[in-house]
Amino acid sequence: MKVNIPQGKYILAVSGGVDSMVLLDLLVKQAKSQELKAKSSGIELSARDLQLVVAHFDHGIRNDSDEDEKLVRVTAKKYGLSFEVGHGHLGPSASEDAARKARYQFLEAVRQQHKAKAIITAHHQDDLIETALLNIIRGTKRKGLSAIASNIRIIRPLLKIAKKEVLNYAHEHKLKWREDPSNLDTKILRNYLRLRIIPKMTVHQRGKILKNIDNVAKINIVVDSQIATLSQLIVKDGRIERSKFALLPTEVTQELVVYWLRQHGIAQIDSHSVSRVAVFIKTGKPGTTASVKGTSKIKLEKDYAGFA
Repeated sequence: MKVNIPQGKYILAVSGGVDSMVLLDLLVKQAKSQELKAKSSGIELSARDLQLVVAHFDHGIRNDSDEDEKLVRVTAKKYGLSFEVGHGHLGPSASEDAARKARYQFLEAVRQQHKAKAIITAHHQDDLIETALLNIIRGTKRKGLSAIASNIRIIRPLLKIAKKEVLNYAHEHKLKWREDPSNLDTKILRNYLRLRIIPKMTVHQRGKILKNIDNVAKINIVVDSQIATLSQLIVKDGRIERSKFALLPTEVTQELVVYWLRQHGIAQIDSHSVSRVAVFIKTGKPGTTASVKGTSKIKLEKDYAGFA
């Protein structure tokens, strides 16, 4: 199993779990391989083509999470890599969305601090399938099927590699990693899909799901472009022009709401909430407000809808 990351400096997110520890090992081997090739060719490198900064975020959710940090810190030192750590204080009742938001805020801050090209995460093929199934069940519209993807700021080199291959690599190379006990609780839907459903899928079934995910991702690119263009006509200074919004078909208003909310940093919103916001903007009375995802509120004026 190999990965191939373009030359440059990157922030590698390492939780201490098996996936990120495997990716760390793979990338260190890629960097060493580049050095050996350069030396054998008589090329002098002022710095390694692939430069890694290991970043670990402790969410402050589990009592034993300091052991995760210790493992990642020791491993980074063994590989001779820079290490950055962040600490959150989310508590055991923190939502998955809150944990993700805090983690990526930390990773982006580290990326900017080190002037790195991108963040690298260890999401693999099973994560892709798991998230798609989870979002279908939750009802997150077309975005749910392609929620995990690489982009200019986040690279996910293991997306075509199955979890089974990751585990095999870890055992074969005798890597150390930490297990999060909460990941074994099948009362949590994500864990149920990960432990009970996905492992039973046939190669054919996995292939069909992955093909559909890829198809939807391509469609999303086109639709996103159209919605972005429409947004320029409907949204003025971050506010939705209600009279124009009211003329749009229901499905289009919902897509526009999703795009608008994302522009304001609100993602992972369920379809029921999207529909509720669209109806509120169309029919709500001026002066009224509606809550969206926690503390965010939308306030209506006669002609516009914006954030309070």
